[in-house]
Amino acid sequence: MNVNYEFRFQDGRAVEFKVTGQPSQRSGPWPAWTRLEHCQCSNCPLKAADSPHCPAATEILPVVEAFQADDAYQKVEVKVTDDRRSYLKQTALEEALRSLLGLKMATSGCPVLAELKPMAVHHLPFANTDEFIMRSVSHYLLQQYFAKRNHESPDWDLKGLVDRNQRLQLVNQALWQRIHSVCKGDSNLKALLNFFSMASRVSFSLESQLRKLEGKMAGDQG
Repeated sequence: MNVNYEFRFQDGRAVEFKVTGQPSQRSGPWPAWTRLEHCQCSNCPLKAADSPHCPAATEILPVVEAFQADDAYQKVEVKVTDDRRSYLKQTALEEALRSLLGLKMATSGCPVLAELKPMAVHHLPFANTDEFIMRSVSHYLLQQYFAKRNHESPDWDLKGLVDRNQRLQLVNQALWQRIHSVCKGDSNLKALLNFFSMASRVSFSLESQLRKLEGKMAGDQG
């Protein structure tokens, strides 16, 4: 993985981030909110003795620091480049941050968020809710196909997908609490809340979301 995000603001400011699929390296000191026991996720399997800092928090730290005073709805030009193609969009800062934060969290080394890393390999910047649902379900069903091929029991009813997103919601909520106290602006917070909202639709209303997609696909065929 080699994904580059470049933000250009209307005042000429430019900020760039590179995501390689491996957790970022940084020498201390670390802010207190990155410590594992600070707003630790209720479903976190890590122990402070082995991992004194939250992997997801340390991964998103540079993004939080760069945009902690920014307004979520200011317009920015964002160019996303990977090894295959480039994407360019004029959008609100929070939409671009939602995309970047989701990618960095999935590749952070967090054992819970690691369930998203296979999707991150095929990262789609600026994905909307329909695209998020489509990609989540398609990827999960492909995993079940491989499970069946390997003589395991597939989950065609998507119960495991709902369970997975419920676990992810606990992480999203805890991360939001972590950065709430350090953000003077609202861009990071709104980006995380937007990401949280998309994940919650898989947990609480997957069937209705699938019915919407079914209707749209039927309409396309017609």
